[in-house]
Amino acid sequence: MNISIKAGRWSALLVAAVFATACSIDPYTGEEKTSNTAKGAGWGALGGAVLGAAVSSKDDRKKGALQGAVVGAAAGGGYGYYMDRQEAKLRARLEGTGVRVERVGDSIKLIMPGNITFDTGSSAIKGGFHSVLDSVVLVAKEFDKTLMQINGYTDSTGSFQTNQSLSEQRANSVGRYFMNQGVAASRVRTTGYGPRDPIADNSTASGREQNRRVEIEMLPTQ
Repeated sequence: MNISIKAGRWSALLVAAVFATACSIDPYTGEEKTSNTAKGAGWGALGGAVLGAAVSSKDDRKKGALQGAVVGAAAGGGYGYYMDRQEAKLRARLEGTGVRVERVGDSIKLIMPGNITFDTGSSAIKGGFHSVLDSVVLVAKEFDKTLMQINGYTDSTGSFQTNQSLSEQRANSVGRYFMNQGVAASRVRTTGYGPRDPIADNSTASGREQNRRVEIEMLPTQ
């Protein structure tokens, strides 16, 4: 029991060290945050320590826990680092374009307002938006271990079926654009949600404008 407790203490210290050394200042909010790399490394260390201690003999539990923590930290941190780099490049390329970049757990979400991507009632991508999508293509090609889930949304004006069809067509238009620019078809998925999942109040003009959007989720493939 004492050996297990000591191994747990050593593992906890390693996890704490990983989290503590990877705190940074968020340039967008000015607040201190722990990077996703650190989170992945920290939880990887903890999981590795538990597994290492569990599979080791009684006399080697401390050693097994420490080795497992190190291996887990490397694996978790590497994955988080990959996503952190991708997020940083997307933010840099899309700054000032009107596209919002959000980090949601292990995924990166790009929110593209309908007023800058499509004309009213149309699924043809505006010519002026091609350069923005080209920026996403460049990052997507560099980070080819991610899937691109493209979701189309509308406001609640008009019939449900009309909105559903329009959302599907718009998502498909963006998906085809990426594939035509060399992104592998196996990495591109499209879905239309019509007026479902609004992010603002459909009873106001500004709310409806926000709800008319395309979202691209960059999801890990492994």
